[in-house]
Amino acid sequence: MIPGPQNEIDLDGARTARLLFVHELTAGIAHYSELDTRQVRVATRVSGVPARPIRIAQQLRRKFGGLGFERDVVAPLVEARRAVLGERAAGPPRFLVRVDEFPHYLAWDDPRRFGTERFERFHEILAGAGVPYLLAVLPRVSCEPLSPPGSQWRPLDQGEIAMLARLAGEGVSFGLHGLTHRTRFDSPRRHSELCGLSPVATAGLLDTGLEELAALGIHPKVFVPPYNRFDATQFDPLARRFEIVCGGPESIGQIGFQRTPQWRGDTVYLPSYAPFYGHAAEVLPAVGHAVETACGLWIPIVLHWGWEADAGWSELGQLADVLAPYAAGWQDFLAAIDHSRDDHA
Repeated sequence: MIPGPQNEIDLDGARTARLLFVHELTAGIAHYSELDTRQVRVATRVSGVPARPIRIAQQLRRKFGGLGFERDVVAPLVEARRAVLGERAAGPPRFLVRVDEFPHYLAWDDPRRFGTERFERFHEILAGAGVPYLLAVLPRVSCEPLSPPGSQWRPLDQGEIAMLARLAGEGVSFGLHGLTHRTRFDSPRRHSELCGLSPVATAGLLDTGLEELAALGIHPKVFVPPYNRFDATQFDPLARRFEIVCGGPESIGQIGFQRTPQWRGDTVYLPSYAPFYGHAAEVLPAVGHAVETACGLWIPIVLHWGWEADAGWSELGQLADVLAPYAAGWQDFLAAIDHSRDDHA
């Protein structure tokens, strides 16, 4: 057990440290008592949600290169691992591949471009290379989801249901991706299905989505917020329903720039940032660098199959081949999360 003050943020940091060293702890290479170092405490400290001016400043710093994944996430975590493990800290990265989303949120508006047949090509590339991934699943498909006044939606069609059944049989993991993906705000800078909802409305949206996926035999333990945006006050109802809450660059405006992965209360927050959030062509060199430097970290990657379809699948196959030996199954990550809970220490 890691000693320290008994407040929630310290407990989150202790769990985050265990998740960082989970493979060494389970293999007997490291012991829990060894994690109580300054470098580990600094790297795994879980910050509260910053005030809005600070969040805005973080967004600007990230945009102009003053805040980045390599320097502000990877470097301190690698330093923490070296402080405990020395030369044994080096190891292969463990990539967690997330794919947004199916059905595509524009599948009704443009089925030839974003329909099931086109998604099938994406899946076959990743599956053919042996890359496990998590798919963000929509329970409903909206008409004109970027129009807040709209309300028209349809349930999943038979082709979409059949594809999800096939994916389940081929080892794909699933996350809930909201309910309809309809934004509540016109501005692209504010697109969100969740932001601004009351606690009751938030709970209702989540529970309805879970119920509709459960009817298809899908029981997600992961939440992928549409547009990567939700209010900080909505984190508690998310944590009560999911073991993992994902995020992305847009989440900085609501939650702040946070290291990844990290325990926050009863769930693990897993935001993904550039260069591991983007087109395959952008992600590929970052993956190569992480492999070359043997950082030994969990690294979330986010791909959008619609982006890759528009690019003609040109770099996706190459990325899949490089990823395959290092892509971790999401069930393995869930098992690591379970091991990092307090009662295992």
